[in-house]
Amino acid sequence: MAQSAVTVRLDPEMKLQFDKLCEQFGMSVNTAFNIFVNAVVRSRSIPFSIRCNSVEKSRALDLFMQQRNAAEGSSESEITLDEINAEIRAYRKERRKKQQKV
Repeated sequence: MAQSAVTVRLDPEMKLQFDKLCEQFGMSVNTAFNIFVNAVVRSRSIPFSIRCNSVEKSRALDLFMQQRNAAEGSSESEITLDEINAEIRAYRKERRKKQQKV
């Protein structure tokens, strides 16, 4: 089976610790990442809890969830990816015009 390469950037000290742990587990870093990827794909979720430590991030997550719930309960039609991209392009075009005037 063909395989694809993935590059991951890590803090050097974190990488060293991860390398040592993988060695203690009797596996390579590559094997550890493959196990993680397989677990995510199989469960269709991250196999551990993700939490935010700061109050600001927590508030942002709460706001996001409120907006998400409101959108799910809304009678408005879904916006397509093409429509989203068109809005982004229009905004960027307008922003460039404003920056050129300054």
